[in-house]
Amino acid sequence: MNTLFDKIWDQHVVQQVEDGPTQLYIDRLYCHEVTSPQAFDGMRARGLKCFRPEKIYCMPDHNTPTHDQDKPIADPVSKTQVDTLARNAAEFGLTHYGMLSKDNGIIHVVGPEKGLSLPGMTIVCGDSHTSTHGAMGAVAFGIGTSEVEMVMASQCILQQKPKSMRISINGTLGKGVTAKDVALYLMAKLTTSGATGYFVEYAGDVVRNLSMEGRLTLCNLSIEMGARGGFIAPDETTFAYIKGREFAPKGDDWDKAVAYWKTLKSGDDAVFDKELSFDAADIEPRITYGTNPGMGIGITEAIPANGRMANSPEQNFQKALDYMGFKPGQKLLGTKVDYVFLGACTNGRIEDFRAFASIVKGRQKADDVIAWLVPGSWAVDAQIREEGLDKVLEAAGFAIRQPGCSACLAMNDDKIPAGKLSVSTSNRNFEGRQGPGACTILASPLVAAAAAVTGVITDPREIEKLRK
Repeated sequence: MNTLFDKIWDQHVVQQVEDGPTQLYIDRLYCHEVTSPQAFDGMRARGLKCFRPEKIYCMPDHNTPTHDQDKPIADPVSKTQVDTLARNAAEFGLTHYGMLSKDNGIIHVVGPEKGLSLPGMTIVCGDSHTSTHGAMGAVAFGIGTSEVEMVMASQCILQQKPKSMRISINGTLGKGVTAKDVALYLMAKLTTSGATGYFVEYAGDVVRNLSMEGRLTLCNLSIEMGARGGFIAPDETTFAYIKGREFAPKGDDWDKAVAYWKTLKSGDDAVFDKELSFDAADIEPRITYGTNPGMGIGITEAIPANGRMANSPEQNFQKALDYMGFKPGQKLLGTKVDYVFLGACTNGRIEDFRAFASIVKGRQKADDVIAWLVPGSWAVDAQIREEGLDKVLEAAGFAIRQPGCSACLAMNDDKIPAGKLSVSTSNRNFEGRQGPGACTILASPLVAAAAAVTGVITDPREIEKLRK
């Protein structure tokens, strides 16, 4: 019996090049402003039109400011990229969700919430975190700019078929442990290269019990283990999330779609190239301490004292600690925090804002912490206000910014200053990722919220105890 990955992949094979790659049909191409300009230029130079323009959706997110979006973008590079995407989409007849439109946001947040990303699809975007859409039961992966052009021109892509891996997490997650902590735990166990060459199917009790928001977070971080992508077999949780969304099938088409989606699962006797299993009881709230997402520890643990990390020379471990200002064997609880960032395609959804609000409710933001709370889309922003979370957050001293990628990466105004320590719900903590010289600790919304109200790295479970 084939794996689910095999099923979806095989259904999209147009032809197999002898001793070469597979020509794979692509159901959905997402384009943002950073990786698409050269692809459009290439199409223009060859006098080509997009083969199936109705399958392509464009929106700016990386360069969009998260304040004063009704005013011209001040940064000239950002303005050029955002304006260029709008012009290209218009010229090539593509759907474009521009800034301030109700449909705009981070492309990996908007796709699922509009019902554009559906089970059984192949989905690509010129962005590594395209793996997010795998939570819908789709084969989704990031591609390069030349490949974006290839899909525009032919609605196909040439790809070597990855190997298959199944990661099962069984048991029940403890209090204060989220999907983000599960992902950070897996990265620490596998390292940032442990899944290289594989497409990962997540399974087990923990995964089945995750909300769609949690699944999107888990799949988002697949690339940080080196995986080509990660996905979860669709189930009743998936169907309930999709039903009624703008681009979801309707009426009889819905019934037919669900009947098909229910077949999208790996057989009991499916053979994977690699299988791994983990116990939920071993996972506590997590934080990173270094300069790659795999350098992580449980929040109550100490930085490893052995002076190295897996598959990496000792000097790289020490270089990372020197950059962060930490030492081997050090515990990070109580470490002063300068910035807190809630958002990104990893944790910018409604569930993440609910979690953050649950910690800060009835408390006040620490005076010396600067906090940026950035919804992943205008739809998330609207839901925050419908649920009254904006009032809870504002009462605690927090302001909600406008949607965009924000402080996930230093491509817009939201940059962490050099030497400042940020607790961030985003996906990468590389040197300078959030700004030149900035230091980033990756964490869940609960850990970020605890840091925001205490001013130091704090176990969110301790704050919950105080509330009782």
